[in-house]
Amino acid sequence: MSCTEWKEYKLDEVYEVSNGLSKKREEFGFGYEFLAFTDVFNNYFVPQTLDNLVNSSEMERVKCSIKRGDVFLTRTSEKLDELGRSCVALKDYPNATFNGFTKRLRPIGNVEILPEYAGYYFRSLKFRNAVTSMSSMTTRASLNNDMISLLTITVPTLEEQENIANILSCLDEKIELNNEMNKTLEEMAQCIFKRWFVDFEFPNEDGEPYKSSGGEMVDSELGMIPKGWEVQCIGDIGNVITGKTPSAKVEGSYGDECNFITPRDITDSPIILNTERKLSSIGINNLKKNLVCKNSIGVSCIGSNLGEVYITGENSITNQQINTVVLDESHIYPYVYIYLKNMKNEFLNMAGGSAVPIINKTSFSEINILMPDMYILNKFVQSTTCYFERIEENLKENESLIALRDSLFPKLMSGEIDINL
Repeated sequence: MSCTEWKEYKLDEVYEVSNGLSKKREEFGFGYEFLAFTDVFNNYFVPQTLDNLVNSSEMERVKCSIKRGDVFLTRTSEKLDELGRSCVALKDYPNATFNGFTKRLRPIGNVEILPEYAGYYFRSLKFRNAVTSMSSMTTRASLNNDMISLLTITVPTLEEQENIANILSCLDEKIELNNEMNKTLEEMAQCIFKRWFVDFEFPNEDGEPYKSSGGEMVDSELGMIPKGWEVQCIGDIGNVITGKTPSAKVEGSYGDECNFITPRDITDSPIILNTERKLSSIGINNLKKNLVCKNSIGVSCIGSNLGEVYITGENSITNQQINTVVLDESHIYPYVYIYLKNMKNEFLNMAGGSAVPIINKTSFSEINILMPDMYILNKFVQSTTCYFERIEENLKENESLIALRDSLFPKLMSGEIDINL
């Protein structure tokens, strides 16, 4: 069948639309699996394992269930271009529910739509543009049932859907392989860090484990540490810079010249190479005092994701929710990154007394950090820098693969590329 003969359906002809689960904040963190807004926003397909939990009743789990073929759309956002982001379930998730800020589209069953195909279709530029064109913007962008009923899906034959999904999933499999490799590489660096700087079993002059071989330990503000090591403040090892958002009064601040990092850009990846929004030369010039260089360490210091840590992959500017330490010795970034990443609980405790959790620049600068002698520190850096360099290479490859995948879909749908080869 030619692509010109493919059928197009309104979404309410092939899907039943339902609302998600809304609960008070104290109901989260325990109970049953929960598909969060960020899970939908960040993924083409529902993750194999849902990390978030919610205290849901049996009735709620039936009403807001997740089954293979379900499509989830973000229904509200402060930004128009973040509306209608989709995520498709490739399997059933017993007892799981989904977020109230999303809509569930469950197949009615009168038209066969392969979930793997749907995952790519609903993320396509064609569908995204359709969502944006009919969405309303008040204080927040919104996507209601009436709007959803006007949106459409193009449905090839089942065989052609499979071919399209197979072509694109090959790229996704490589992307996922790179992501898994990056997790392993970071875990390897973490293991060395723990051995050397938590257990203090770094190699001594004879190549033997320091502490268990009788290495001398001395008391410090952080407890017993190897002799010759120091406890310093974060402000002692670099310049702490708090970010800033461009003024709404200045037009043309956003463009494509410089990463603008916000907490939304912080993911499981240790390095941020790209951001949702970027600044123009105007924005950079107005915020040049807030510019941070590559291999600086950023920490989210306000809000629900306080204590998230990352490495700056490019010269960047952050918003005011992030404090960044621009290291005096930039090559030690692997050590500082892992050290601060392991401080998540300490960060949360520091901000625990506030109605809105926050660590200001002064408090952040005064946080203690253990600094080994330079010989051991440099040996650690030499041992682990290659891991982070490989992570960066994999992330760059993923960016190329994502661009290729997203450019292939419209060509497959238009017939420019024969999907039956």
